Amino acid sequence: MTASALDVLAIGNAIVDVLSRAEEDFLAQNGMAKGGMALIDEARAEAVYAAMGPGTEASGGSAANTAAGVASLGGKAGFIGKVKADGLGTVFGHDIRAAGVAFGTPAAADGPATARCLILVTPDGERTMNTYLGAAQNLVVADIDAAMVESAAVTYLEGYLWDPPAAKEAFLAAAKIAHGAGRKVALSLSDTFCVDRYRAEFKNLIVSGTVDLVFCNEGELKSLYETSDFDAAVVALRKDAKEAVVTRSEKGASFVTRAAVVSVPAHPVERVLDTTGAGDLFAAGFLTGYTSGLDPATSLRLGALAAGEIIGQMGARPQRPLIDLAREAGLIS
Repeated sequence: MTASALDVLAIGNAIVDVLSRAEEDFLAQNGMAKGGMALIDEARAEAVYAAMGPGTEASGGSAANTAAGVASLGGKAGFIGKVKADGLGTVFGHDIRAAGVAFGTPAAADGPATARCLILVTPDGERTMNTYLGAAQNLVVADIDAAMVESAAVTYLEGYLWDPPAAKEAFLAAAKIAHGAGRKVALSLSDTFCVDRYRAEFKNLIVSGTVDLVFCNEGELKSLYETSDFDAAVVALRKDAKEAVVTRSEKGASFVTRAAVVSVPAHPVERVLDTTGAGDLFAAGFLTGYTSGLDPATSLRLGALAAGEIIGQMGARPQRPLIDLAREAGLIS
């Protein structure tokens, strides 16, 4: 495999996270279930956004979080995702580039507004999310920058974006380009709900070799193989997948191949403030090690460190450079 300009190119939903503090009566007045996540339409998104108090706006989305994590670890990351040419679209582009991620997907001139996740944080730290997917769902084959894909050691696909038919075509096009250039393709299963909807399709991507490296947590793995037996699911995964990473929260994580299973414990954390983005940042840490040629155990430990850092803060983007923490831990030089 020739040297790559990018370590990781992530493709997924381009979402702006808008965080604002709110009292519980605000949730009640606006018909929100505390601690829940609701998918909303554009009119509802505009109404909630207007009613929210002062907040912070930052680029978000699962694969985008992974790309930002790679950049924070000193890796070379890129992102492909769709926004509209509107205010929040500008916020997304500026923010992700400021995080050190290459981003050049053309913004849509018309159609749905830029996706946003409106997050209300109550005094007890609970997050209530209202997500409008908007323009993010309109990714098409033409948005796939072939040169970026060819230049990336790994193209990382976000399972959340497997819903729209055109985005599926874009994913498959990216995978074909990556393999044509001798690169690897990774897929995050994203959520048990995604697996429940697309179990057969995800399995086909894995078994056919369209995907070289699978990322999932314990719940997603059990859903994929429709079993409550974790060990049985791992046995099935080893038969189907070339390589896989399975995270198990406080039980640690494993790198699974047909030849072996390598496991590491979870990274010790002083407190858990917010688990949002833990899986995204684990993938960032692992992929940074993986594309740097580190051994599987060290790559897993990098993932565990990144995930452990993110759950000790609010939000899914690291507030201090992860490369500094990795160096302190002796994981990278």
